[in-house]
Amino acid sequence: MNRLSDSALLPLWKKIEARERLSPEEGMILYSSHDLEGIGAMADAVRRRKHGKIATYIFNRYINYANLCILNCQFCAFSAKKRDPHAFEMAIPEIVTATKEAWEEGATEVHMVGGLHPTLSASWYLELLHAMKQAAPEIKVKAFTAIEIRHLAKRIFKKSISETLQLLREAGLDALTGGGAEIFDPVIRDQICRGKETAEEWLEVHRTWHQMGMRSTATMLYGHIETPAHRVDHLRQLRELQDETRGFTGFIPYAFVPETTELAHIVPVAPEENLRNLAIARLFLDNFDHITAYWISMGLDTAARALDYGVDDLHGTIKEEKIFHMAGAKTPQEQSVMAFEEAIRKAGRKPRQRNTFYQPIEKTIKR
Repeated sequence: MNRLSDSALLPLWKKIEARERLSPEEGMILYSSHDLEGIGAMADAVRRRKHGKIATYIFNRYINYANLCILNCQFCAFSAKKRDPHAFEMAIPEIVTATKEAWEEGATEVHMVGGLHPTLSASWYLELLHAMKQAAPEIKVKAFTAIEIRHLAKRIFKKSISETLQLLREAGLDALTGGGAEIFDPVIRDQICRGKETAEEWLEVHRTWHQMGMRSTATMLYGHIETPAHRVDHLRQLRELQDETRGFTGFIPYAFVPETTELAHIVPVAPEENLRNLAIARLFLDNFDHITAYWISMGLDTAARALDYGVDDLHGTIKEEKIFHMAGAKTPQEQSVMAFEEAIRKAGRKPRQRNTFYQPIEKTIKR
């Protein structure tokens, strides 16, 4: 490859070209290199091999059903206690109405997460899923983080992880979200999300879901107090579970938004670091089919640039996002199908709408 200005990358390129797996040590070489364009070119070659000129997006709707939470994660400005002025909780009819409206507008997915609510009952969650599916039988419900599932199993349903997931699936749950992974390193977790599940517990929930024949996404929160070594180790653990289950549909790294959190002193990552992180993910996660640029945390312009750095998906229309915006994100609350398609075409790619499982579908705009 004649676009490498860093000679240390040449052995890695030869391995990529031969479709050989990179080691964690080679992941660290990528993070230490100043040759961003070379790393991007390598990642783009992998993307082309997997997807050609196609880049995707999903027409979806975000619903945060409540932000009441028993935890106090330092990186989070979303969670609240009952008497906090920013606390909120949606009623089932509100959520069902939003789901029906989303389906009628053309959305194929509702993406739903909340806090670890202290008082909602098991029957509430099951009734919610049943009602959402009754209102829009064909919409896919992608909901709950691994920590929400552990909370539901231990404190609400009082059943095992597998039993809880089975009940939720029977009620209408189609896919798990990837949220809550943050950074897997235990020392980092103790500093930014003390009391949250461990890496092993996060992985266990997704492993159990995959063993049921179901799918989920994987994530990483970066740009806070972690180091490149922590990022590489996080990617390694995701890659190992994917080797085992093949249950992850895609990888979605989130750039940390610090503004209104307890970590507000941290400087947000630059666009170039977003591009580097996405490109390295594409090179390291050889068993993941898709790498998604999360425009909410980095902006659509940077996400579109990432289409030249290994990314093949720009995520979704979203409609209303609260978690990153309550932390201070200045990006819009939603994107239109037209904006995605224009950004993808400007990047020299062919836009294609996808479903929850990254499968291409016909456009679903209904009004």
